[in-house]
Amino acid sequence: MNLRQRAENLKTDVPAVFLALKDKRTPALAKLFAALTVAYALSPVDLVPDFIPVLGYLDDVILLPALVALTVHFIPKDIMASYREQAKELWKDGKPKKWYYALPVVLFWLAVIMLIVITVLKSRR
Repeated sequence: MNLRQRAENLKTDVPAVFLALKDKRTPALAKLFAALTVAYALSPVDLVPDFIPVLGYLDDVILLPALVALTVHFIPKDIMASYREQAKELWKDGKPKKWYYALPVVLFWLAVIMLIVITVLKSRR
């Protein structure tokens, strides 16, 4: 499998892993890895910030596919296959069709902004 095919699979596997989180048939260990994978994929915070040349993007290129592969390994093949099909329908062109999938990211940033405002206001007193 070449790099381009792996990138295409990643576009389908990340949403499929997200969907697998909700399935009762998905093992607990797979759910733990799925939660970590989805949180890392949606998080605006990286282990190495993107503004650091080369290393900033390298962690995304290495960690996300590794987390997805690890998660997929623990999800039964029949369950993962069905969620890959659903993911192709729910996510068109790498974007979710439903806007509320972005809520965790929006809530995270609102909380960060609120903490910054509170800290600035307290320091002015």
